[in-house]
Amino acid sequence: MKNLNNSVNLLGHIGTAPEFKELSNGSYLAKFSLATNESYKNKKGETVENTQWHNIVIWGAQAKIVRDYLVSGSQVLVEGRLTTNIWEDNDGKKHYRTEIIANEFLMLDKKKSA
Repeated sequence: MKNLNNSVNLLGHIGTAPEFKELSNGSYLAKFSLATNESYKNKKGETVENTQWHNIVIWGAQAKIVRDYLVSGSQVLVEGRLTTNIWEDNDGKKHYRTEIIANEFLMLDKKKSA
């Protein structure tokens, strides 16, 4: 059984076009933002829309699939783990960036015709 101590599943749409890099050691890296949406009724009965943005990182051969097939607006199901990077800038201010390191993803859009 898979380790479920740090497991995330997200269904959403890609924000801006994915970034792709081929690193000097021959590995591949893709990054993109993923929007997830929820809606609910508040106490007044009004529908409230809430969008959360998530930073997705994909390594290896899957990164090449991201490069070749995913675009802004693509619907994707991502499974991975959370990680948070912490760094200090030149002024001593701490910065935080939480990312989902994807183990797998599933493209959910219909094939686009030529």
